[in-house]
Amino acid sequence: MLRAPGVGVEESPAPRNSVFPTKTLPKFLACLTSRELPVLVDLGPVIPSNVSFFCEQLGCKLFVEDVYAEIERHVRQGRRDALAEFLGTRLSRPAESVDGVLCWDVIDYLDKPAAQALATQLVKLLKPEGALLGLFGTLSGGEARYTKYIVADHANLRHQPYAATRGRQASWPNRDIIKLFAGLRVSDSFLLKNNQREMLFRKPA
Repeated sequence: MLRAPGVGVEESPAPRNSVFPTKTLPKFLACLTSRELPVLVDLGPVIPSNVSFFCEQLGCKLFVEDVYAEIERHVRQGRRDALAEFLGTRLSRPAESVDGVLCWDVIDYLDKPAAQALATQLVKLLKPEGALLGLFGTLSGGEARYTKYIVADHANLRHQPYAATRGRQASWPNRDIIKLFAGLRVSDSFLLKNNQREMLFRKPA
């Protein structure tokens, strides 16, 4: 089921449609395979092949909430200061109604108040023992672009950049990411060769 609704080191542009290995995606899937009709929330954008992949692998209900598009809309309208309040109520699903969240790298495009507002909502949505997959850059600055993370297979993600008005904000230290998602525990964390951190969070039972 789909519903579409500090100064840092500059990051060099990634080649278009680059494929990188993922260590966290298989673990995310393993967290959910034993659940009957799990509910997933994907923070966007809509990628039909991803919808097919997750529904085939998990027999799940998948809801796409394109938060990247909301960030872009607020930035273009000069309403960046309103993002925190908006994201605090953006996800209207009931508390503890979601088994898994595909957060991708959306946190990298938010300032601290907006990131905290969104993270608080995600923690609230997850069921006990639910899982959240997040990607975090280790470099800030660079070209203004978002990235579509397209599942190539269980072990690889295709990174497809697309236009953005706003680039990544300052990179998040691990301790700040953990504080952001207070109420969840870090199950796995990996630093990949493409200078991206993958983290898998679980909600305690």
